[in-house]
Amino acid sequence: MIELDVEYDRPQRAFLVGRTEDRSAEDRTVVSELASLAKTAGYLVSGSLVLRRYEPAPRYGMGSGKASEIVEAARACEADEILFDFEISPTQQRNWETLSEMTCRDRQEVIIQIFAARAMTREAVLQVELARLEYALPRLAHTYTALSRQRGGRYGTKGAGETQLELDRRAISARIAQIKHELSQVRKERATQRKRREKVPVPTCAIVGYTNVGKSSLLNALTGAGVLSEDKLFATLDPTTRRFTLPTGRTILMTDTVGFIRNLPHSLVDAFHATLEEAAFADSVLILVDACDPFMEVQLKTTLDVLREVGAESRPSLIVINKADKIDEFTRARFRSDYPDMLMISAKTGEGFDVLAHRLDILLAGDIHSYLLPHQRTDLLAFAHREGSVIVTRYTEEGIELTARTSGRLESVLREFETDATHTD
Repeated sequence: MIELDVEYDRPQRAFLVGRTEDRSAEDRTVVSELASLAKTAGYLVSGSLVLRRYEPAPRYGMGSGKASEIVEAARACEADEILFDFEISPTQQRNWETLSEMTCRDRQEVIIQIFAARAMTREAVLQVELARLEYALPRLAHTYTALSRQRGGRYGTKGAGETQLELDRRAISARIAQIKHELSQVRKERATQRKRREKVPVPTCAIVGYTNVGKSSLLNALTGAGVLSEDKLFATLDPTTRRFTLPTGRTILMTDTVGFIRNLPHSLVDAFHATLEEAAFADSVLILVDACDPFMEVQLKTTLDVLREVGAESRPSLIVINKADKIDEFTRARFRSDYPDMLMISAKTGEGFDVLAHRLDILLAGDIHSYLLPHQRTDLLAFAHREGSVIVTRYTEEGIELTARTSGRLESVLREFETDATHTD
């Protein structure tokens, strides 16, 4: 009987290296997010080390003594790979792998690994491949280290491995150009779809937030979308849009977007622009935060920073604290005191959904405006009742005087058919 080698199927063990200037912070707190990324990527975390005093050096990004200490600690934990919570250059990566005789990756490569495993649609696959190739291009040289040492001929001739290296560089550059062209076509298709949606005057709301705060769970709970929702980072990468009917009868389109994360690589921000732009073009933005995460404030700041990067910071927004079912009364009271304008909900139990729907209705209704509409355009009045919030309606000799909360397409349509100059209250 043949015995299977259990070690062969075990997950890769990873040793984590973090960095902080806060000397009071606990090691596990500093590397907690990297640990979550590693577990999501399929690693088994075997140990960690946090740099408290950081003195940049070109060879390893730190002193050689500290580098040797990290390698020894990784070996003592029987790690297979070393993962860094900060960016290391291609040259530093090659030096680390030579020193440790292990695979060494930085935070950016781990995130790309996760995205590659989760991408499902053509758009997401293209975006991930683009990010992966742009990350790999400057790191090609260390793949040919052995060949580049084979020198021959007179002074100044190229190494034996450089011909293949240049061929691969050209092939990758050509593939990057091709992917960018394909993504431009995808963005055109998305723009066409968006124009079709704009013809049907239904307001849109993008659900954004840090990864794993419960965006997909909220969309499922509100609309029955059936989107994959797991307790993992980046469980969904592709935007999903579903209809949601507010208590007033108004219909809105809610879109679940890709999760944000601290220090999201700029290559991924660029690569996922077509996905993130759903937030930039939405009529409103629902910002979700995790009530039971100790870094809630940092996550909220990261979300606001990414929204600023994609040009969505000016959109009407509502900040919502999710997972209220997991916190005690003391924490609830602190949130009410510290964040009086925020809502507390639970996508799991449905707590706070009534208030959320009411606040969304007000958010999408917009500011109070006054209009003077033609007598015969009662259809516009019905449109205002359906998509806005009508406050006063008066029939006069000049036309229909309408005061209502309006925004976006509703406001522009009503302005277009006004019969006289109006004012905004």
